[in-house]
Amino acid sequence: MITILAIESSCDETSAAVIKDGKVLNNIIANQKIHEIFGGVVPEHASRAHQQNIVPVIATALKEAGVSKKDLNAIAFTRGPGLLGSLLVGTSFAKAFALGLDVPLIEVNHMQAHVLAHFIDEPTPKFPFLCLTVSGGHTQIVLVKDFLDMEIIGQTQDDAVGEAFDKTAKMLGLPYPGGPMIDKLAKEGNPLAFSFPEVVMSGYNYSFSGIKTAFLYFLKEKKQENPNFIEENLNDICASMQHALIHILLIKLKKAARDLKINEIAIAGGVSANSGLRKALQDLALKEKWNIYIPDFQYCTDNAGMIAIAAHYKYLAGQFSSQDVIPLARMSF
Repeated sequence: MITILAIESSCDETSAAVIKDGKVLNNIIANQKIHEIFGGVVPEHASRAHQQNIVPVIATALKEAGVSKKDLNAIAFTRGPGLLGSLLVGTSFAKAFALGLDVPLIEVNHMQAHVLAHFIDEPTPKFPFLCLTVSGGHTQIVLVKDFLDMEIIGQTQDDAVGEAFDKTAKMLGLPYPGGPMIDKLAKEGNPLAFSFPEVVMSGYNYSFSGIKTAFLYFLKEKKQENPNFIEENLNDICASMQHALIHILLIKLKKAARDLKINEIAIAGGVSANSGLRKALQDLALKEKWNIYIPDFQYCTDNAGMIAIAAHYKYLAGQFSSQDVIPLARMSF
């Protein structure tokens, strides 16, 4: 029986999960409300909050799973990518815990874990499949050949789509986190009310810096004409911007699927919780005859459940880390 404790601390959620023989038993997450004051994640505050949360979160995960620390066969942790201070808290705890228990240490790439979150619950995608991984820091199309064999075939060349959602919300004066607010308001708006230019990139790559700049000038121009423009058109603005961002995402995903002749399609990452993206993907899947896979909401945002499932497959492959391991803010895929 393989029992692993997994720790996630890449950004502003402290999370722990226990997995036993490939079955995730729980997924404990402590969110950090302090960042709402600042309208974005403050790295120093994030790392301090991780220090406060990590012991009680892990204790809760073990207790709820009915697992003693003596039952653990390995300790897994997010090595990167992420905020260095935040990663350091999880890495240091994992190394110390593994050393004290004399069990193996397993490092996990945060972005690969987002992809493998699809194997926590049924149904699971068949290899090979494409995964659109979308979050506040990353936008990637990943060709997944096996559990531990993945290749990025397209990615953003500047900003991530999650950042575009959050920056849009900030320009509109919406509270942090902005992405979910855009999604909520978009449900009541007309997605075709306004149009925004899309940057055309080669291959399967993305660019979102241009649409953010265009949106800024769009608001400036409209507010000069009508100071109350945002208040009077908020739902339509949100719906139109969300529609444009989703279109950019899916047009490249469709191209990759057609070129590679793959009809197993998944989405992952924080933005995969967006209801507009989920609906648009479902509609596109009907037209393209795709089998699509969307993780449960709790496994979309940063969480230890996905770290646990990735660690399970790394354990089976004998991929362990030494005590010399250090966190990597820009960890390569």
